[in-house]
Amino acid sequence: MRGLVVKNTGSWYTVRTDDGQLVESKIKGNFRLRDIRSTNPVAVGDRVLIDLNKEGTAFISEIEERKNYIIRRASNLSKQSHIIAANLDQAMLIITVNYPITTTIFIDRFLATAEAYQVPVKIIFNKTDRYNDKDKERLNVLTKLYTSIGYPCSNLCARTGEGLDALRSELKDRITLLSGHSGVGKSTIINQLVPGLDLKTGLISEYHNKGMHTTTFSEMIELPDGGYIIDTPGIKGFGTIEMEGAEIAHYFPEIFRVSSNCRFNNCTHCREPGCAVQTAVQEGVINESRYKSYLNILQDKAGGKYREEY
Repeated sequence: MRGLVVKNTGSWYTVRTDDGQLVESKIKGNFRLRDIRSTNPVAVGDRVLIDLNKEGTAFISEIEERKNYIIRRASNLSKQSHIIAANLDQAMLIITVNYPITTTIFIDRFLATAEAYQVPVKIIFNKTDRYNDKDKERLNVLTKLYTSIGYPCSNLCARTGEGLDALRSELKDRITLLSGHSGVGKSTIINQLVPGLDLKTGLISEYHNKGMHTTTFSEMIELPDGGYIIDTPGIKGFGTIEMEGAEIAHYFPEIFRVSSNCRFNNCTHCREPGCAVQTAVQEGVINESRYKSYLNILQDKAGGKYREEY
């Protein structure tokens, strides 16, 4: 029987079968024997085959080929990966300039991973009602930067509803991953989009200016006007994985465009003579923060490290 994974609680997966049943399922043992170095071999959004049993539950026996997915390094200092969601039409990265702060390194790591797996991304700046003049200036800088690269940006205030109608139209009839740090307002956004859902929302630590986890599992939620959103636990850090050093520049579109003018085909854009990318950074054609993010991911590859602050 075929179905769609709509919820993952860690040990159980809820599968919506093609005839509309919701079946609680577990992974069949032979998954453990395959070369899958992931904390979750099955992800929300996966199409799967299940074998029903007499207890009314099922075993997942096979995962169908994914068209794409978003993946990050697992946060347990291992070399394992964690698949956030699969088979997406788009991802929306929810960002707050403040309350809590979202760094450009975090943003760029998410964007590079989405580029690697061909997931279109839109950036949503939430909590705009709380921004002071300095925050608004930062918002304008970031919006100009990312729209110039090709990532659509929009403003939202989930608390007041400003910008929600535009968001609804972007979500209609699509499967969309909502992602971002804990505390950026994902649960508040979803509560506004799906009346009666009443997801738990959390407070921001005023001392650390960081959010606390309120969502503890991943779930696909149907939207009233058509389409689905995938709600996931907030991400503290975004360690990249499955990226080879020579490929990383491909996932920064503005760096990749310029790199064809480098003297050497295998240029790493670090210290080589005749590097067009370094020249473009010096001339302001490539933003310095983006270049630093690129180098930062390269350092991951060299040292194999996961740094939670990303």
